[in-house]
Amino acid sequence: VPEPAEGEALVRVLVAAVCATDIEIMKGYMGFKGIVGHEFVGVVETAPASHAHLVGKRVVGDINLCCWDAASCGTCAVGGARARNHCPKRTVLGILNKDGTYCERLTLPVVNLHPVPDGVSTENAAFAEPLAAAFRIVEQRVVSPKDRVAIIGDGK
Repeated sequence: VPEPAEGEALVRVLVAAVCATDIEIMKGYMGFKGIVGHEFVGVVETAPASHAHLVGKRVVGDINLCCWDAASCGTCAVGGARARNHCPKRTVLGILNKDGTYCERLTLPVVNLHPVPDGVSTENAAFAEPLAAAFRIVEQRVVSPKDRVAIIGDGK
């Protein structure tokens, strides 16, 4: 059982989905040598006292773990939550320097956890990460309403 660091929760994995990125990583993409997987739903087993309300709750997780170190990095501290995807010291769950979800239990910072609403099934909640990735692209306004676009492929 992994030991949570300060500010982290211990999460028991209920469902871990398979993503094309996971398959590519297992083939050698990114040179990652840990446990893959980043689309999941789990139940919080332990959490810091400040987040005790999460214990027993189903959660999904933001896969980007940034350093929040203003002294040595500054990207996250200055850019806030939106900068986490660009933090040069970040780790990415199951992709970059952080073991992923194809396991019984994992640890994640409590700031990366999001409770699953009661009306959402565990299986459907597993799609939170790919849905969030799609919304993130729209949020970045890569295309405008008047642009003509073609969407081709499965997202790799």
